[in-house]
Amino acid sequence: MREVFHQSLEDVQSRLVEISELVTVAIDKATRAFGSSDVALAEEVIEADQIIDDKAIELDELAIQILARQQPVARDLRIVVAALRVSASLERMGDIAEHIAQLTRMRFPERAIPKGLKSTFTRMGRLDVEVARTLTELLRSEDLTLVEVLRGLDDQLDDAHLSVFEKVLSDNWQGEASATVDATLASRYLERFADHAVSVAKKVAYLATGEWTPDTESIAVIVAGGEENPAD
Repeated sequence: MREVFHQSLEDVQSRLVEISELVTVAIDKATRAFGSSDVALAEEVIEADQIIDDKAIELDELAIQILARQQPVARDLRIVVAALRVSASLERMGDIAEHIAQLTRMRFPERAIPKGLKSTFTRMGRLDVEVARTLTELLRSEDLTLVEVLRGLDDQLDDAHLSVFEKVLSDNWQGEASATVDATLASRYLERFADHAVSVAKKVAYLATGEWTPDTESIAVIVAGGEENPAD
């Protein structure tokens, strides 16, 4: 019975990785479609979002079954509860990719990126793809050094998001109302995508430290081979 239980926990982890991989594909396609006004690519993202939603629901059902049948405690319980929360964040990240694709479709055949912001949005898109890939590797390997990598990427996206607002609020901005709305919405989506990734990273760190908001020092202790589960 114990072996079956641990197989179920491994299944939970593998499913999280699978969903994260799908999210990575979605944000990669969505940001490329947004940058090039590729409506066909945007449609692929929109259609594929249902797959991410379905995978998240299946994972949630598995986690609930584990809770009901196995009644896990200590770290095992944390794994299952954290999986439910991570699943919700990944599903939301998929939704954000879909929203970006919908912006592309809505403005087609015109470009959704307002004039003067193409380089900023191209950079934000690349950062989000890097965020998604790093998060997938974190979920696969549980390498806590990647938590700080994600925080650094999030900081860069925060700065870029702020620069978009400064641009559209400046006296030199000549974009129409629709362009202003598109710019602020897209920037918020791209920035929020990374916020969800950092939230997931904190939960992965929680599994290792027993703390919801471990600081850099406590993460370094875990990476160096110190006490793994002080809360158990």
